[in-house]
Amino acid sequence: MDIVDPRIEGYVRGLLARHDDPVLLEMEREAEERGFPIVGRTVGVTLELLARAVGARRVFELGSGYGYSAYWFARAVGEEGEVHCTDADPANRGKAADRLGRAGLWGRVRWWVGDALEGLAATRGEFDVIYCDIDKHGYPDAWRAARDRIRIGGLYLCDNVLWSGRVAVADPDDRRPDWTEAIREHNALIAADPRYLSVVIPTRDGVMAALRLP
Repeated sequence: MDIVDPRIEGYVRGLLARHDDPVLLEMEREAEERGFPIVGRTVGVTLELLARAVGARRVFELGSGYGYSAYWFARAVGEEGEVHCTDADPANRGKAADRLGRAGLWGRVRWWVGDALEGLAATRGEFDVIYCDIDKHGYPDAWRAARDRIRIGGLYLCDNVLWSGRVAVADPDDRRPDWTEAIREHNALIAADPRYLSVVIPTRDGVMAALRLP
């Protein structure tokens, strides 16, 4: 199920052409050629915009792939900021170091090779933004680990929370019903938490945005 009419998605994407640069285009081309999951341009700009809106200087990513979303967060935090990235594949760190280095952003990145939640537990302090994009069965645990590590006025962000509409409309061909149920649980936990004001932004595959309240 398309969350947004592809014609609308194409129009919105077309408005973002000014963000083209060789590194970004290279990462997007690899994703298309390999079928590697990245958030894509529209969500990437959304992440940067939201991080800038809360004055983020310290971001933690639960799941970073080869650094596509980190590209946008690193732009947001500025030269004095830091983006903590996590991925189990050391090859992805190498790709990120090369590309984000060429983009002038690698100096803002700290990279943990290994389990994302272990990386968060090993990193001290609060964060302005914690972003989640790990395997979907881990979403509820990701929220539980993140919710007390975000400063008041900070954001929890998560991709794929509509899961091609499966969270709302039963799909008889769903090959990952456990993942679908985990995303539903994750979304419900956030919506019910009185410490957070949250909404699902129905862009691409759905982005959860939750603001920690005073």
